[in-house]
Amino acid sequence: MCRHLAYLGPPRTLHELLYAAPHSLHVQSWAPRRQRYGTVNADGFGVGWYPEPGAPGEPGAPLRYRRAMPIWGDASFADAARAITSGCVVAAVRDATVGFGSEESGAQPFRADRLLFSHNGAAKDDEALAAALAAPPPPGALDARAPVDSAPLFAHTVRLWRASGDLPGSLAAVVRHAREHSEGRYNLLASDGEAIVGTAAGDTLFTLREPEGGVFVASEPFDDAPGWREVPEGTVVVASAGRTEVYQIAEQSPQ
Repeated sequence: MCRHLAYLGPPRTLHELLYAAPHSLHVQSWAPRRQRYGTVNADGFGVGWYPEPGAPGEPGAPLRYRRAMPIWGDASFADAARAITSGCVVAAVRDATVGFGSEESGAQPFRADRLLFSHNGAAKDDEALAAALAAPPPPGALDARAPVDSAPLFAHTVRLWRASGDLPGSLAAVVRHAREHSEGRYNLLASDGEAIVGTAAGDTLFTLREPEGGVFVASEPFDDAPGWREVPEGTVVVASAGRTEVYQIAEQSPQ
């Protein structure tokens, strides 16, 4: 019930990544082309990015901007996005799950340590999911306490990732564990600044690798370029600087 996108490659402005394409994430907020659930993504938006080396702040830690409003309503961010450059970005526009509000705390990506995380989907039994995966909340991961059905998924991701360092295996395990407790759509998208990892688990997911070295993982294509490839249902995709690999979710586990 959302649209999300991640980019890894040569540094680009956030404006180029989120606004410039014919069917950009900005456009998908009101006119998605491949969204199966919901029709408009107006319940908030967010973008996280990794600053370029030498930028002020904690080295390696991502920065983030979130609002509880449609992305099209924030003209100031559209201007600021022209001046923010990064080689790794995760962004999302939100269509809130029925029963949950549209406050800023529910806008993604969520953040912990070097991790950025987004969930496109919904749990049928969010109470069972929370009971199984939410507690104890990972230390320092404040987004794991957000009042939204994505928060237990994020909490479990952070626990597994911190313990193993295996982001693909952690996301795949979260999908498997979530399905043990609730039916749902669990398309997860995450980055540690070095790679992008996504799961195709109930909704669409696509990849695009460009000749100049950039790679995208997104809920749907933002243009009609011939290089877009759909990620098969039931798989986890791992996109690094040099290659894109796809594995069965059932075969990936944290080491």
